[in-house]
Amino acid sequence: MIALSTLALFSGACLALAITPGPDMLLIASRSASQGKVAGFASLAGIQLGTYCHALAAALGLSQLFVTLPIAYDVVRFIGAAYLLYLAFKTFRSSSMALSASTTLPRYSRTQMFFQGLLTNVLNPKMALFVLALFPQFIDPNTGSIVLQMLLLATVLNVVGLIANGAVIIMASRVGSRLGASERAARWLQKMLGMVFVGLACRLALAARD
Repeated sequence: MIALSTLALFSGACLALAITPGPDMLLIASRSASQGKVAGFASLAGIQLGTYCHALAAALGLSQLFVTLPIAYDVVRFIGAAYLLYLAFKTFRSSSMALSASTTLPRYSRTQMFFQGLLTNVLNPKMALFVLALFPQFIDPNTGSIVLQMLLLATVLNVVGLIANGAVIIMASRVGSRLGASERAARWLQKMLGMVFVGLACRLALAARD
């Protein structure tokens, strides 16, 4: 299995990645501010399951498809962008938004938010290429199953991400709860969340392969 020194080095790389603001952190923070920390952790859980999906795909060689067949990368990229635009549309059309964990009328259920996080991550080919580029550097085929090693690295990435993003979720939910009593702030947060989805969709649709 992977040596502890290798895992320590990989953990450092994961920490650098986790504290760098990116699409996942932006999505989690927006969800937490608009619907509370439960929403943030539900979205994070979906995103982290997506990490396992990418790790498993890379281990089985499926992610090589994006390298050898560029059209596959573009198809997944535009499907992901379309899904994010759909979420933006649903958000803008909503007449109300749950802004704190104590609100009794949440806009999305925990299951819905979980699967939104999962699909957002799985339909991001950039994540697949990231896993394909980074993980093999810490894999030793002579020390055991490549699949198990990839899943172990995904677990380390998720644990580090849970710590970093957990702090973001707690801070963002506290800000959201303070603004929740204001109807004007509620509308502002709703529009902000919609714009986050639009921005993520544009970023994904316009992103270059490298």
